[in-house]
Amino acid sequence: MDSRPLAERLRPETLADVIGQQHLVGAGKIIREIIAHKQPTSLILWGPPGSGKTTLARIIARETGAEFMELSAVTSGKPDVVKVIARAEQNRRLGMQTILFVDEIHRFNKAQQDAFLPHVEDGTIILIGATTENPSFEVINPLLSRSRVLVLEPLDVPSITTIVKRAAASLKLSAKQLPAKSIDLLARLAGGDARVALGNLELAFQLAAGAPITTTIVETAAQTRLPGYDKKGEQHYNVVSAFIKSLRGSDATAALYYLARMLQAGEDPKFIARRLVIFASEDIGLAAPAALNLAVSTFLAVERIGLPEASYNLYHCAAVLAKAPKSRVVTDAMHAAQAAAQEYPDVAVPLHLRNAPTKLMKNLGYSKGTKWEAGFKHPQGFLPPELADSDFFAD
Repeated sequence: MDSRPLAERLRPETLADVIGQQHLVGAGKIIREIIAHKQPTSLILWGPPGSGKTTLARIIARETGAEFMELSAVTSGKPDVVKVIARAEQNRRLGMQTILFVDEIHRFNKAQQDAFLPHVEDGTIILIGATTENPSFEVINPLLSRSRVLVLEPLDVPSITTIVKRAAASLKLSAKQLPAKSIDLLARLAGGDARVALGNLELAFQLAAGAPITTTIVETAAQTRLPGYDKKGEQHYNVVSAFIKSLRGSDATAALYYLARMLQAGEDPKFIARRLVIFASEDIGLAAPAALNLAVSTFLAVERIGLPEASYNLYHCAAVLAKAPKSRVVTDAMHAAQAAAQEYPDVAVPLHLRNAPTKLMKNLGYSKGTKWEAGFKHPQGFLPPELADSDFFAD
């Protein structure tokens, strides 16, 4: 009996078996073309867990006739790399290509990644790295410049549904034993990860012990899936960005959804509150000046109350800021003022605007013509001559 996990037993072995990622494996797309021409090239496969990175690397090796060697950046060290390179050099002398697949390549430090460079450059190895993190930040530039970065997307619900149905056939489950509602739930709970769907199905199959796999059994097998959110990783910045853009676009529903995701994933509520304070001035500003008061009050409430009760304050503030009128007048004026100060950092303050605490200074024209009246406008204006025609608030 095959004791391997279901996900491993069902791993596709040919491109025809791959489900999803059609932007990479469809007709005329890059991976299909690499295989068709039997010309493997160094790649960085960037995508979430369970999207098919390892599978595609193995298929490329198998269908191009290259030897496939695999390292994990989590468990491998320098001796493992030396062994692989020695084997690849031997293969090269025999006229055989070697594909080295490095899983979680982002976990190798700069020096470790540097070690691959000469062997990629001279063709000893074809490097395929897999990463869940943005390679722009996690993979060294010399490797990036010698590789094609391919982005894999989370599998959609129809794709995972197809994978679950294929697994059901492998387990010889009838429609009665695995109803459509259970298949749909397995697909939705997977969060775009095929391995999660198959792992949940395998456990549900064991729990059912021959009985129909109901949605209740699926929920028991799945339990609560942790959100795909790393407070220091790419997903963190994506969700925060979506939150701010939703506020800016006055879509309160979307803003609250992304807020819920952040809180559910354990984001620091003070971080969210600080972003709301910034947003109140940056994107609302003069259109609704009181928004800043609300945002600051929310920050104080979060500080003093804490979660979970401060959730009310965050949702309240986010909803108001999303629905508030928007204005970038203050932001644009700030940028214009900063640009002017950078261009004219040392121009003299006009004499009539200078303080005149002594008689000599008054005789020199300091503060001349100034009247201590509310709203007084000096005939010579308030800017240095170099900026006399400037209006940071002009339309």
